[in-house]
Amino acid sequence: MQQTWSRHLRYTLAGLAGATLAGLYMGYPVYGLTAGLGIYVLWTLNQTRRLAQWLVEPDATNEAPQSLGMWGDLFEKLHKLNQNYLHSRDRLRARIDRIQESTNAMRDGVIMTNAHGAMEWWNGSAEHLLGFRHNTDQGQYIYNLIRTPAFRSYFDAKNYHEPLELHSPAKPHIHLQIQISLFGEEDRLIMAKDVTRLHQLEQMRRDFVSNVSHEMRTPLTVISGYLETLVDNADELPAKWRRAVNTMATQSFRMETLITDLILLSRIETGEQEVDDTTTDIDRLIQQICQDAQTLSDQKQHEITFKSIGGHQLKGDEKQLRSAFSNLVFNAVKYTPAQGRITVSWFSNREGGHLSVKDTGAGIEQVHIPRLTERFYRADPSRHKDTGGTGLGLAIVKHVLINHDGNLEILSRFGEGSEFICHFPAERLVVDSAEHQS
Repeated sequence: MQQTWSRHLRYTLAGLAGATLAGLYMGYPVYGLTAGLGIYVLWTLNQTRRLAQWLVEPDATNEAPQSLGMWGDLFEKLHKLNQNYLHSRDRLRARIDRIQESTNAMRDGVIMTNAHGAMEWWNGSAEHLLGFRHNTDQGQYIYNLIRTPAFRSYFDAKNYHEPLELHSPAKPHIHLQIQISLFGEEDRLIMAKDVTRLHQLEQMRRDFVSNVSHEMRTPLTVISGYLETLVDNADELPAKWRRAVNTMATQSFRMETLITDLILLSRIETGEQEVDDTTTDIDRLIQQICQDAQTLSDQKQHEITFKSIGGHQLKGDEKQLRSAFSNLVFNAVKYTPAQGRITVSWFSNREGGHLSVKDTGAGIEQVHIPRLTERFYRADPSRHKDTGGTGLGLAIVKHVLINHDGNLEILSRFGEGSEFICHFPAERLVVDSAEHQS
């Protein structure tokens, strides 16, 4: 560009010098110079006019205006820039169209909103699942269209690690799973997935387990009753039947325990067993559980200790909490070798209340820890006969903690023991007035 300007300046000065010489030849050098300057100014104004017209309608022609010198180079460079812009725009538009077409082909609803929740774009599945309309809902706040309080709280919280499940506002029979991702300046990309089928299957599973458990309980109770009678009168039975009767009684008891755990888990999951948010004395509850655990330990002679620091009152259902805590402590007794140590600790801080059950057992391999709270999952199936467990204990613990707004943390290393920690939010703690005043 610098070379073009220098060449243009030389041509201009040469033209003005020629006009001056022509005027000098005619005896009017000033008139010659003035005429040369006037012609140059008029030519420059004409080129400016052509540039302005071309910039207003650059797509009117595929060629740049023809000119000389610096103006010719300027027109050519601007034409190339315009062509590059048009190609980039077409490529970008083609990509956007392809993304929109592919997104519209998705079965999941996709919605884009700004940081305040104003809807900017959504695909066809979002219209089907949520009932949005392009001609009326563009720019509307999404929480005015999805009027579920849980969705508004989920949208504003900006904590999107876990999805939100709710019913479709347009079609209540559709069960949706909502997942939000942040991008840009806190804009939202919202995914709405139809999980109605999964929800129905889960409900069918719960109903099946609940119904079968209740149906099996009555005949099993009858069988256990007769077996108990036979065991009490085992001396009157032939010797070859005594072992069989004792074995049947043991297995019947295990079946009853399994049915009881299934019914309890079903009630907790389905909400049949409502959470009674009364004040529970944690120290008294855990001390009772530790006493029962010491009785269960029997000949293994475990060293079971209980430590308590901080707030000792918790708002929650004592029956459910007893079930959860006893499962953790009794599991520690079952899986800790004889003479082992089991430490039960309760402490509170700004984050809430925490119950820790730590043992010196064999520990758990890391691969098993994410699945320990699944029903019937066992890290070591070979130990099933030794422990006599049902495989439902940690599942019960998990759902009890969910009912109390808490969560379960599992820390373990194979060969070094395990620690199970129940975390409860600070809102569940009840501050003792005397302790608070002190």
